[in-house]
Order: sequence, then C-alpha cells, then structure tokens
Amino acid sequence: MPEDAETPAIVTIGETMLLLHSQRAEGLEMAAALDVSIGGAESNVAIGARRLGVPSAWVSRLGDDSAGLRIQRDLRAEGVTVCARVDPDLPTGMMLKERRSSNATHVWYHRAGSAASRLTPADVPDGLIESARVLHLTGITPALSTDAHATVRAAIERAAAACVLVSFDVNHRRRLWSASCARPAYRDLVAASGLVFAGLDEARLILDDDLLDAEAACAELHGLGAATVVIKLGGDGALLSDAEGRIHRPAIPVDVVDTVGAGDAFVSGFLAALVTGADRVQALEAGIRSGALACTAAGDWEGLPRPADVEALSATEPVSR
Repeated sequence: MPEDAETPAIVTIGETMLLLHSQRAEGLEMAAALDVSIGGAESNVAIGARRLGVPSAWVSRLGDDSAGLRIQRDLRAEGVTVCARVDPDLPTGMMLKERRSSNATHVWYHRAGSAASRLTPADVPDGLIESARVLHLTGITPALSTDAHATVRAAIERAAAACVLVSFDVNHRRRLWSASCARPAYRDLVAASGLVFAGLDEARLILDDDLLDAEAACAELHGLGAATVVIKLGGDGALLSDAEGRIHRPAIPVDVVDTVGAGDAFVSGFLAALVTGADRVQALEAGIRSGALACTAAGDWEGLPRPADVEALSATEPVSR
C-alpha cells in the first residue's frame, strides 16, 4: 500500500476486467465501435464507497498488459487504493457487453486463466485488513480457482482475528460454477460473515429451496450464522434482518438507463453509511438510494453517486418512516 494513502475503511478482494461495450442500445453484431471501460463487482463497491467519502482499497492480480494498466489508472483516478500484483505470465481478464435495451444486457466473459485466478493469500498486504473497518467479499472470487478460494478464506481468518466485520455479497456467477458446486462454499462464507447480501434467488440457491420467501430466507441464513442479512429485491426494494427485527424499504422510482451495477451500488451505499456511523435503517436507505442512482446512467460503475447526487435524490423522494 502506498505510504501516503489514506487508511482504507473498506477493503475488497476480487477480479476486475477490461470491459468493451457497445456505445448504443444495440447488439454487438451491429456495433460500429466499442467503448473501453473496466468492470468488477468488488472494485465497483470500492469506487462507490470512495465516491461517498469512505477510503477504500482493492486487492487483486493483473496481467503485465495494457488492460491491467487501464484498470490501475481508472481505480486510482477514483481515489481507490490499488494493491495489485502484476503477473508476468497471465493476462488481465476481459468482458464484452451489449445493452440492447435498459433491461436487456448480455455479457460475455474471457477470464479463464487470467492473472486474478492466481490470487494467493500473500497478495493481500500485511496490516491492510487489520486496519480496516470492513472486509468485503463476493462469491465470484472463490469461483476463480482453488488459490483464489484459499485467499478468501485466509482474508476472513485475518479479519476475524482483528475483529473486522466481514461483508459477503453472494453475486452468483453461473458461468463460473454450478449451483451444486457453489452452494457449500457459499454456506461456509455465510457462516463466516457478519453481514450477508443476497438476491432472493441467490438465497434460495444457498438454502436449496426454490419456494422460500424473503423473510423465511433471512431466518435460515441467520441459522447458518449470519448476524445481519440483507435481501436485495430489485424493484421491490430490500429487506434487512438482524437481532433487532426486520425492516423493509421500497425501491425509489427512477428513469432506468442501465441496471448493471445497481446491486454493487446498493452494497457500497450501505457499507459507506455503516462505517460512517449510520444506524441500520439509515444504512438500508442509503443502499437503496445508491442503487437507484446507479440505474440512471450507463456503465458498471460510472453512475455510482456522490454525496451531492444522494442529497438531490433525497430532496425529491417521499420520506418513509
């Protein structure tokens, strides 16, 4: 970690890839040009938290290539502390995305054998997790390789030893592993995490029950060991459950441009509020606002809000109490 960097309150670990996407709402087969960006669930959360004023760090591996340089440049430009070892032998991953309409997005991943799949526990700098408030992980990283899974487990052990909150967002990627392979890993991560985020379908996958409603899913995830569970319900808002009870908050209606990244925006808004002293209700509402605002711009992270954006939305939305 650079000596002059702020101490990150939120540390994330995971793969970020170069992103090539169509400029308009059209299929790639008709696109005359592609825009270049970056994308990764964990780095999205790091950027979102940093934009909201919370120092954050992102840990990974990158290839010794232009894609890796682009990722470092974009994250550092957003103020995120980058802790990424450069692998001389493996490339940076890449993804292609087309947005045929606001609710029809397709993504193709080219990440097999990427540098990030070689992540090891030694790639996480000494003291980085121990000095943070939150270690944020997803279900994507352990799916990359046995070594990457071991890195996640080692990071959790370090967080537990330092009394750092472990936040886990399932973020299931069926192209990386099947439900039957992912389920035991997810259950272990839920048991090791103080805060769990999941879509309802993801909660049902973990619990192997396609008929559970959100409240029943919360109860069973608590039974696995999670102290706080947040079920992301998309257009129906979100449900938070902990020892104090359950709270539901509706989604905020916005003009939707692109829903990709909204879940990461929700998590970043929630965590940023949490580490700056918000209570559970305020953190939930902050997450919903961030998720809504992310839908109003195209891109995985470009629409992540800043405080002024949140204030402007808060001034126009109905107050729910």
